[in-house]
Amino acid sequence: MALSPSTWADGVLVYFGYPRAHEDDAERAIRAGLNVIESVGQLDIKIAELRILVGIATGLVVVGDLIGEGAAQERSVVGETPNLAARLQALAEPNTVVVALSTRRLVGELFEYRDLGAVEIKGIGAPVRSWQVLHPSVVPSRFEALRGSTLGALVGRDEEIDLLVRRWALAKSGDGQVVLISGEPGIGKSRIAAELAERLHEELHILLRYFCWPYHQNSALFPFIELLGHAAGFISDDRPATRLEKLEALLARATPPDDMALLADLLSLPAAERHPQLILSPQRKKERTFEALIRQFEGLARQHPVAMVFEEVHWIDPTSRELLDLIVERVRILPVLLIVTFRPNFQPLWTGQPQVSVMALNRLGRRDRTHLVKQIAGGKGLPDGVIVHIADRTDGVPLFVEELTRNVLESGLLREERDRYVLDGTLPPLAIPTSLHDSLMARLDRLGSLRHVAQIGAAI
Repeated sequence: MALSPSTWADGVLVYFGYPRAHEDDAERAIRAGLNVIESVGQLDIKIAELRILVGIATGLVVVGDLIGEGAAQERSVVGETPNLAARLQALAEPNTVVVALSTRRLVGELFEYRDLGAVEIKGIGAPVRSWQVLHPSVVPSRFEALRGSTLGALVGRDEEIDLLVRRWALAKSGDGQVVLISGEPGIGKSRIAAELAERLHEELHILLRYFCWPYHQNSALFPFIELLGHAAGFISDDRPATRLEKLEALLARATPPDDMALLADLLSLPAAERHPQLILSPQRKKERTFEALIRQFEGLARQHPVAMVFEEVHWIDPTSRELLDLIVERVRILPVLLIVTFRPNFQPLWTGQPQVSVMALNRLGRRDRTHLVKQIAGGKGLPDGVIVHIADRTDGVPLFVEELTRNVLESGLLREERDRYVLDGTLPPLAIPTSLHDSLMARLDRLGSLRHVAQIGAAI
């Protein structure tokens, strides 16, 4: 790059997924890029204008030995992905993040984008589709943002759904219930909660959905703040005064003035003129905020039975955990069914209470795996060998079954006829779908020293 006397440029190559993988590395990369742009934009530098260009691509690379010395020392990385990311960075407009198709597929609708179309990139044969990431989207559910809102029929969970339906019947009669659903990633916790919500669609009820996010484990009461904002209809471009008006419209009917002041303050809204702030100690302010949120919850339960879903509680912030403890206790005297989902590493303290049931989701048996494969194929017949191959390799995790089946259908290995798929020849070993790669790598990294054994086995 040729630099004029008044221009300086430098580049930084950042790896996500190495040396430790996470199931959401693509999302982490985008959030990091957006945060860097925001943070640099807040710097007050008189002598120069700082501009940030970010390019992100996702794919497999080979990480080799250390090269260079001192501060310049780094790992050598071989593969097309870093080259593609660098080319996208060069194409990006100042202070924007541009992502490749490989990354866009992994993050779904977690962000809002501007489609940049297909561009010719030096060193890459075919045109490359790319998107500019605008900002995080306002989505109520990570599950829907990543998997879509159109769901196929639930497979292999009849007993679990029957339990939820029975607990809902008790809750409607005023005998409040709590169901704790635990299971590993991809096992179907969110899918079961979505299925119950779908079955209650024709009934008179109120559905409350709270979501914990991995990036907000230190944000006090984040799930409750998000629900209030979503219920009030906040959008990303709203000014604070507009959001305050929307919150007042949502809570106007039966909210005491003190509660309105507390909830507006919780959402960082400028309510002092219309709702004077209370002079309270931090501890007393937290207690009063808890009381205000519980009053809102109880007010809804007096109108109609409430189905309350609290998802991904393994990511819950400590303050929300305190409030959830109070809600679990209060539920037993209200027409409320509370469903709490979490991974096995989370240890709930609510088990043993009379209103609490525990549901541990197991992996699907072979018959259910086969049924799920056929369902994803859209009713068209698949060769028996293909079905057996997918069922064996996915180990009963529904998400793995879905993604590997789609991977096979999109691979071009099968010839589609009117009512079936035909395999010409034999099915070769299939690579792990990109959508599952980060999740599986994260599982391997959590094994610690056993990862080395897995690497040896893979090499053999």
